[in-house]
Amino acid sequence: MPDESQPREPEGKLSAKERFERVYRILRDRICLLDYPPGTRLSEEELAEEFQTSRTPIRRVLARLESEGLVEPRHGVGTIVTDVEIEDLAQVYRLRTELALLIGRLSPLPWTAEDLDRVRSLIAQCDLDHHATDRRAYARLNMDFFMALSSMTGNQPLREINERLYFQVVRVVLKLMPKLGLAEEIAAFRREMEEVLAAAEIGDLEAIGHIRRAHISMSFTRMMRYAERALAAPKAGQG
Repeated sequence: MPDESQPREPEGKLSAKERFERVYRILRDRICLLDYPPGTRLSEEELAEEFQTSRTPIRRVLARLESEGLVEPRHGVGTIVTDVEIEDLAQVYRLRTELALLIGRLSPLPWTAEDLDRVRSLIAQCDLDHHATDRRAYARLNMDFFMALSSMTGNQPLREINERLYFQVVRVVLKLMPKLGLAEEIAAFRREMEEVLAAAEIGDLEAIGHIRRAHISMSFTRMMRYAERALAAPKAGQG
């Protein structure tokens, strides 16, 4: 799949809304893949020049990213990429685990042969050697899988909420990856994709929600275990 975090040539046939969505996706992905690390200043002028547009649509994109907690305005500085820690997102993760069950219950869209092949392709990409050492490549793959599932969510409000929550937390996973263990996270992710594919192949869409719920919960538990060990280490050293 193409890397949405990289700009393409201007597309003159795109509508204003389509151009806005494209710029939004690119900037969102750059933030979530840590191409823009926390603390990065985003210049309206530089972004307008890069995307060959005026500053007005860039300002609208930054406002949307701010509403999603990915950037914040700072007086006298500009728009800054925010930072997040796993402890700050505990409630978000708990909400995600509950909402996961709904993706197979609220107007799920039937999977086509093309949809199944899309997940099979992602599993094949997961087996490539470079994903074992490149956390960004893993994160990109994870995002592609999430968006594939999101596209099968027929309930639009649920889809929008799930996407918003996902992009709030995905940076934390990438930040913690060196501590969590990339190989272990890839193995868990691959199992999830295989389980989702198996359920989709027999048309058990409700099972997909349960699978997603279980893996979101386990991912959060692994991260919290690391966070608790990290907090305990300084205290042990003081004793």
